[in-house]
Amino acid sequence: MSSINWYAIRAIYHFEMARAARTKMQSIISPVISTALYFVVFGAAIGPRMLEVGGVSYGAFIVPGLIMLSLLTQSIANASFGIYFPKFTGTIYEVLSAPVSTFEIVVSYVGAAATKSIMLGLIILGTAALIVPLTIEHPVWMLIFLVLTAVTFSLFGFIIGIWADGFEKLQVIPLLVVTPLTFLGGSFYSIDMLPPFWRTVSLFNPVVYMVSGFRWSFHGSSDVGMLISLGMTLSFLTIFLAVVVWIFRTGYRLKT
Repeated sequence: MSSINWYAIRAIYHFEMARAARTKMQSIISPVISTALYFVVFGAAIGPRMLEVGGVSYGAFIVPGLIMLSLLTQSIANASFGIYFPKFTGTIYEVLSAPVSTFEIVVSYVGAAATKSIMLGLIILGTAALIVPLTIEHPVWMLIFLVLTAVTFSLFGFIIGIWADGFEKLQVIPLLVVTPLTFLGGSFYSIDMLPPFWRTVSLFNPVVYMVSGFRWSFHGSSDVGMLISLGMTLSFLTIFLAVVVWIFRTGYRLKT
C-alpha cells in the first residue's frame, strides 16, 4: 500500500481554509448573525411565553436544532462550492492528473468543509450561551455528533458539487430538500408533540436522528434513542462515502 501524500492533503486543505478566511462575512459572520436572530426572537422573546418542552425551557430546547440547521446548510455549501469551483474553472483536471489519490482528494475537500462547519457550530454555540441559559450534559458526545454530522453532510455537499453543472444547481437540493427536512426534523419542536401518524412519517426524515442525538447530548433526553441516532448518522455517512467512491471509480461528471 502506497504511503499517504500528506503534503497534497495539507496543500488543498489550507487552500480551502484560506478561501474561507477571505470570505469571513459570507462564511462566518452572516450565518452567525442570522442564527443569533433566531435565538433572540424564539429564545429570548417568545421562549419565556411558551411552555417547557421535555422539562427544558423553550429557548434552551431550540439551541441544538438551530446549531444543526446551520451545520447542515454550511457543510453542504462549503463542500459543494469547494469541489464545484475547480470544475467550473477547469483546475480539477490538474488535481485529477496529479499524484494524488481519491482518498487524499476527499479528505482534503471534505475535511476543510467539515472544519469550517464545526468552527461555525462552536461559534454559534458560544453565541447562544450568551442569550439563553444553556447546559451541556454530555459535552464529549456533543462534539462527536457535531463532527459526525459535519463530515456526513460535507460528503453530501461534495456529491452535490460534482453532480451540479451550474451554480443554480448548487442551491436546488439545499433549498428545496435539506432546509425543509431540517425545519420538519424537530429543530423547533419535539416530534412527540405530533399526532401518531405524522410522528411516524417524521421518523423517515434523516435529520430527525441527527437533531435528536445532538439534543440528547445537551439535555439528556430526545425524541429518538441516542444509540439509534448514532447508528443512523453513521449509516448516512457510510452511504455518502460509498457514493463518493463510486463517483471517482466511474469518473461521473469528472472526466467529461
